[in-house]
Amino acid sequence: MFVYEKKLQYPVRIKNSNPKLASVIISQYGGPDGELGASLRYLSQRYAMPYPELKGLLTDIGTEELGHLEMVGTLVHQLTRNLTEDQIRTAGFDAYFVDHTTGVYPQFASGYPWSASTMQVTGDIIADLTEDLAADGATVQEQRGRKPLKTLDCW
Repeated sequence: MFVYEKKLQYPVRIKNSNPKLASVIISQYGGPDGELGASLRYLSQRYAMPYPELKGLLTDIGTEELGHLEMVGTLVHQLTRNLTEDQIRTAGFDAYFVDHTTGVYPQFASGYPWSASTMQVTGDIIADLTEDLAADGATVQEQRGRKPLKTLDCW
């Protein structure tokens, strides 16, 4: 059973619209290593875990990832909620906007929709945990200040 607190773990208060930034951040929501996949990965892999303590840990991590999903979704929503038509067009956000307007839709930064095919649940706890480390490793490297492969000038 999950208990939901009706507040974000960290408050998100963005005043200025920035669709270009939102189009990049959306990948952390529903991209290949985003929060949606991470939460479902942990919550699905827990069933094959033979150790109750680790099964509980996977459940805890999966629900924590759902909290991250909510924060990232809030970021994207606040960055796009008051867009002008000109901002939508000049930022290249028009294709997204046609289908989703200000809705937060899980997709890669490239526009490809989230798919369960980006995650793996094998039933082999070593293989599953290795994938978890690899998927979370992409995020950890960014947090440690390593430069991204491609510089984006949307900040």
